[in-house]
Amino acid sequence: MEHPLTVTGTYNYWLVLLSVAVAVFVSYTALRLSSRVARITGSSVRLWLSGGAVAMGCGIWSMHFIGMLAFSLPIALSYNVAITLTSLAIAIGVSGFALTLASGPQISGMRLMAGGTLMGLGMSAMHYCGMAAIQIAPPIRYKPTLLLASIAIAIVAATVALWLSVRLRKGRSWQMSLARVAAAVVMGLAISGMHYTAMAASEFSAHSHSTGASGMNNLWLATIVGVLAIALLSITTILLVYDAHLESKTRRHNEQLEQANAQLQHVATHDALTGLPNRLLLGDRLDQMIAHAERRGRRFAVMMMDLDRFKSINDSLGHHSGDELLKEAARRLLARLRRTDTLARLAGDEFVVVLHEIASLRDAESIASTVLQDISRPIALSGLEVHVSASIGISVYPENGTDAETLLQHADAAMYHAKKNGRNGFQFFTSTMNAFARERLELENGLRRAINRSEFELHYQPKVDVESGRIDSAEALIRWRHPQRGLIAPGGFIPVAEETGLIVSIGEWVLREACLQARTWQNSGVGSIRVAVNLSAQQFRQKNLVEVVGSALQEAGLEPRFLELELTESAVMHDAESSIEILRRLSGLGVRISVDDFGTGYSSLSYLRRLPLDKLKIDHSFIKEVTTSRDDAQIVRAIVSLAHSLHLKVIAEGVETPEQLAFLRDLGCDQYQGYLRSPPVTADAFARLMREGAPATREVLPGISLNDTMIARALRTK
Repeated sequence: MEHPLTVTGTYNYWLVLLSVAVAVFVSYTALRLSSRVARITGSSVRLWLSGGAVAMGCGIWSMHFIGMLAFSLPIALSYNVAITLTSLAIAIGVSGFALTLASGPQISGMRLMAGGTLMGLGMSAMHYCGMAAIQIAPPIRYKPTLLLASIAIAIVAATVALWLSVRLRKGRSWQMSLARVAAAVVMGLAISGMHYTAMAASEFSAHSHSTGASGMNNLWLATIVGVLAIALLSITTILLVYDAHLESKTRRHNEQLEQANAQLQHVATHDALTGLPNRLLLGDRLDQMIAHAERRGRRFAVMMMDLDRFKSINDSLGHHSGDELLKEAARRLLARLRRTDTLARLAGDEFVVVLHEIASLRDAESIASTVLQDISRPIALSGLEVHVSASIGISVYPENGTDAETLLQHADAAMYHAKKNGRNGFQFFTSTMNAFARERLELENGLRRAINRSEFELHYQPKVDVESGRIDSAEALIRWRHPQRGLIAPGGFIPVAEETGLIVSIGEWVLREACLQARTWQNSGVGSIRVAVNLSAQQFRQKNLVEVVGSALQEAGLEPRFLELELTESAVMHDAESSIEILRRLSGLGVRISVDDFGTGYSSLSYLRRLPLDKLKIDHSFIKEVTTSRDDAQIVRAIVSLAHSLHLKVIAEGVETPEQLAFLRDLGCDQYQGYLRSPPVTADAFARLMREGAPATREVLPGISLNDTMIARALRTK
């Protein structure tokens, strides 16, 4: 019941609504400010705290001041400027304290309660300080119950505001934005409730009168303060929105940089084709595996694997099919391995598997056997069903090495032995392989230097007319005069040259040297001798082969008819259609073309009749037992008949006995070569042979018997 000695005031409800709107706006801005301050570091923290405290404090003070201006008495009220500004300072201080508290990394329950209490007391002090600025006599009295209730509401409102600011400061989704708006409404109503509860606690005496000068109209003053407060809060909000935009843009830029760095890191450590770890990442994984195995006293295995005949598949079906083969092999390997194992691709068709923690060698054997079975399953490539196999070398930690490089080297040496022993198998590393691997590496390095150091030389074996016994031409056969090992036959280095790709440059040297030698013999009066040069399968597949042959003839000044190119049957039939085109271009130069080792491969007669050939060469394996084996005799007879029916000459290689020569003469074979007439000899010895018309002195190669017909077949792929 109203006290008879007090006067009752009235409210302007438009200003009340304005104060509530300002309170909600202040609450929303406070939530945005606390979220922003919590995310920044460095010197800009103080700037945001200071600016945010001013904006938030002015907003809170404006809400309370507008709420006070909304209240009117029968008498005109005026306000003490100094005390009013003091209440504003209290509001700014409380806001700064709130922002500082809310920007911490985390806030405990006790800290939340203490902070909320201090903030509530600060807000109450601001309100009652503002009320004290009213210049009125007698002074305002307060109802104790409502006064305490207003303080309690302020503490609860401040505590809830702190909790919401911490809870809602992270996240940028639309749900989080909606939650902030809802929280701002709740906080605004709570702050307004605190204010109007405190106003309700006020009692004005019926004899009250203003002690200050009459101020301006409350409505206009409240409107001005409200507009200024909303303007300040709007500017703050705009700055927050713009800052959030810049932050978002910076964040996206940083994310893009992180993604780019991650992609670069992935490219640097992974194979582009298969996505598997490359040599760099493999080394790191091996180092980790070694450290782990050393700590726990465990063993693990390193398996080096490559695909047999991959190069021939890649060359015949194209690089796209080769890539598909590698990706399919990678998929099959990954499907077989455990999650803790590592699969990497080094280069070409070489893969490395690191088997994590094996209990015994049988574990590695079991996985290697399964891998070989998986790889051997048919693969569909370019519409064809392709069968491939693999060779695997295995080294074991710590028996075969305690560092990554050694384990890889030993696994590679074991893999080479697996290939040497017939492919499609696996080998564990043994100590004896070290010496072999070192010797092979030295051989490879020596081959790379041999051409520049002029260590290669050509020997020549006569091709003799069967009827007349006259030397018709010569086959150029390569030898390597090694500075330490002496004269090395082609069987001792050609396989390595083929594996490393050096066979192409070596074959080109043979071609140019043979052309120069043929021209030298002509100039020296020895005779116009045709020289036969073997082309390796790799050399035959070179795109510029025709240009290389033409260049060799031009440099030597040799007429094309004095050069004969020998190719193996398998090399020609590898891609028959392509071979026909290449051979036609070579034949167009004017050189002679013959098929070496005829009968050992598979030739389709439909292709054979289309090839621009001049001669078929019967492989020595048929000549060796032609006088004792009925089957070999029939094969040789059929080849001679076939060749003559196609208007081709026939030459037999590996002829070592008079009986063999007599058999060939009876069949009508055109030419022969072999130890019966002469082994391969030096160019000078061949010149003497031509002048004297007698068999040449035989030069026996180290470790090679006189009847070893490999010498006569040296530069096939040799």
